[in-house]
This record gives sequence, structure tokens and C-alpha cells, in this order.
Amino acid sequence: MDKLKTAILGLCETGIEFLEAASQSRFFEIAAVADIDPEVAEKTADRYGCPWFDDYRRFVIQNQLDLLVVAAPMHQCDEYVRAAMKKKFHILKLIPPAVNFEELAELVRLGRKESVRFAVAKSSRFSPAYCAMREFILSEGPENFHLVTAICNIPDQLDEAQARWHFDPELAGGGVLLYNCYEMIDQIVLNFGIPQQVYSLSTNYAPDKQQRLSLTEDTSVVTMKFSDTLAGTLVASRIFGPYEQMLRVHGKEQYLTVRDGAFTVCDNQGNILKEFKSKSGGDDSMAKMLESVALNILDPEKNKTSGDENADLNNMAVIESAYLSARTAMPEEPGRILDMI
Repeated sequence: MDKLKTAILGLCETGIEFLEAASQSRFFEIAAVADIDPEVAEKTADRYGCPWFDDYRRFVIQNQLDLLVVAAPMHQCDEYVRAAMKKKFHILKLIPPAVNFEELAELVRLGRKESVRFAVAKSSRFSPAYCAMREFILSEGPENFHLVTAICNIPDQLDEAQARWHFDPELAGGGVLLYNCYEMIDQIVLNFGIPQQVYSLSTNYAPDKQQRLSLTEDTSVVTMKFSDTLAGTLVASRIFGPYEQMLRVHGKEQYLTVRDGAFTVCDNQGNILKEFKSKSGGDDSMAKMLESVALNILDPEKNKTSGDENADLNNMAVIESAYLSARTAMPEEPGRILDMI
């Protein structure tokens, strides 16, 4: 089988995890790596036996690739991602896909124009626990569930350089919602569709009001109305611990929970009716996601994309609505944002 000539742009911890997973897959040939830190780039290239670059422009110009995995923040590489797409590189962007809805819409349009894929690395779609929840919801019927509750408490472990741009809305685009909750929002939208309305409150911990206006949010509470019979809430923080990611869906007589790689179905007294515990960790989900992307590029007729091709636009419309609501103190409608494209 042909291998995809692949390079990684951005060698943060997550980027290196994807590089390692791709190097172990039969679908990828690692052709180059790039990072703005030449020491990191050279050290990584030595390990994988490939050329390295610390200049993103030269990196794109001097390589002809099948797939570019983008792990660098978009404020560092937006123009080079666009240049790569114009050279017919397929793109796999690590979360988040863009700093805002408008930027993502432009990238999606460019991908369609150039006939290349702009894919987003959503490993949770290949998680056995989340897949088990989705199968159960589909078997019961999404209309039989009435409340969604989610928690994303992921205290950040940022070094000083990361912290500077993470707290700058011009560079980062957002805070805990965009960077820590993207896959949770994807799971909610995947199972129940786009909410009709989104209402959001957010806080941060700047020492004074004037500074607070210049920082991205640390903690957020998002309420979603899907229909007259289904509502949801998401509570997220990058400050408060302990670490917890949980998605719970309530029906009239039972509720479903995904937490720590396990899926459970309980009655309303808390008795377990069904339980599934994953034997595989996140690395397996990442490998399955990479395989899905590779097969879609190599043979798109036989291997369709996972889910709706507009899924990431839908997710970003929900996130954009939450940010707009936090500014207006009013419920906002993701559908109106989607109508702009």
C-alpha cells in the first residue's frame, strides 16, 4: 500500500505524540519536521531520520507532501497552512482548528477550492467509550434524552512562553472553551445536533478590571437549548482541579455517562444497568483517527470521512456563539453564524 508523505509543523508535546503515532503506522512516511525552536526541530529530526526546518516558509516551499500535520498555534502558521493547501497538501490540524469561526470557514473554503482535505484531529470520535455512548443513543433515539451535562476541568500546565499567547485573545482567539472543550462540544453536537440557543458566562483571574478585558477566559459555564425537550450545560475550567472530563446524558428512566474511558448506563437510583470499560487508551484512538484520515485521502470513494463534513464549522459556530453571548449577556444562535458562510 502507498504511504502518505507526511510532515509535522509544530513540535509541542501533542505534536510529538502525533508524530510518534504516525511513524508507527503503515500509512505514513515521515518526510520532515518543523518548529520555531531549532534545537527541538533538530533533536526530533535526528530521532526520526528526516530533515528539519525552523523557518515555516522555507519548510513549505522546499517540500512536496501528501499530508501536513499542523500542531503549531495558528497565529504562528496561518499563512503557511494556506500556502501548503495551495500546493495541494492535505491538512490535519490539531485542536483547535482555528482561532475563530471566520478563519475556519476560510480554510474550509480554500480546501474545497484546491480539492484538498482540511481535517481536524478529533480522537474522541474513535474512543470506544464515546462510540459505545453514541451507539446507545442511536438505538434508544436521541429524542428520548432530555438533559446533557458535561464537565471539562483540565488545569493547564503551561510554560511561560505558552502562557503569554494563551492569555492574549488576539493570538489565541479564546481560552478554556476553545482549547479544552472542543472535543466535548463535538461529542454533544454529534449526538444531538446544533443547539438553537447558547448562553454563556465566563470569568478569569486578572487582578483588576482593566487587565481582565485583555485576557481569555479561565472558567466558563455554557447553557444550550436544543429543543423544548432537550437542554444542556457545560462547565469548564483551566484553573480548578481535580482533572475531570465527563459527559452525562439523562433520559426519563436512565442516564448515560462517559468518564475515564468507561461508559455506563444507570437507572435514576444509580444502579448500573450496563457498563463498558475500554481496554485501550487514548493512543489507540489517535491511531484509529490517523488511519481514518489516511484511508480517506488514499481512497476517498471507499473511505468516507467520519461524520458530517461540516462538523467542525458546526462546532466552531457553537463556540463562537458562546463567546458572543459572554459579551452580550444574551442567548445567541449558532444557526445565524452558520448562515454567514
